Amino acid sequence: MVDLFLNRVLVENNWDQDEMNTEREIVGILENRILMLFFASTKCDKCQEFLPVLNDFFKRLKDPAYIEYPKLLALIYISLDQSEEQQERFLKELHKKVLFLAFEDPYRKELQAMFKVKDIPTVVVLRPDGSVLTPNAVQDICRFGSDCFRDWQESAELVERSFMLNEEFDNLNLRSATDPVRRLKYKSEDDKRKKRWWKL
Repeated sequence: MVDLFLNRVLVENNWDQDEMNTEREIVGILENRILMLFFASTKCDKCQEFLPVLNDFFKRLKDPAYIEYPKLLALIYISLDQSEEQQERFLKELHKKVLFLAFEDPYRKELQAMFKVKDIPTVVVLRPDGSVLTPNAVQDICRFGSDCFRDWQESAELVERSFMLNEEFDNLNLRSATDPVRRLKYKSEDDKRKKRWWKL
């Protein structure tokens, strides 16, 4: 799946619009992740309606304000706009961690043909190996929200690195090396108290 964007320039939708064009940067941001390719256009009313739903979906899986460990997910906006101004207008509404291809990049049209995108909005979901997990996830995202990511994860057999969550960690009965000695000490003191109580 990383191969799809090697030797390409991906731009992050932040204030500076940082470009990622080295192999190391592309691999770092896409490897071992489920990839969502979002095909849309500013002039499409359905795209405008779907945009806040997609933003909320992405935010709940990636934003530290909502989730402790961001999910292994990347979202790339593939613009089908007629002008760069239209693309820029759409990007202003998109989440700041979304990646996109520059308007002048002809690869946008190649991807549209590669994944046979005819209707918009379309969200093509890819496994980390590049195979298509779902050709259009728009209805699933609208219906199930961020819960559908769990199904994608299972289907893709994606293993999260954050295998221990904080709440699980807090519930563990952690013991130090001296714990058995301390327990023995407190046990013997309890026994002494009991003996004194019986004597009274």
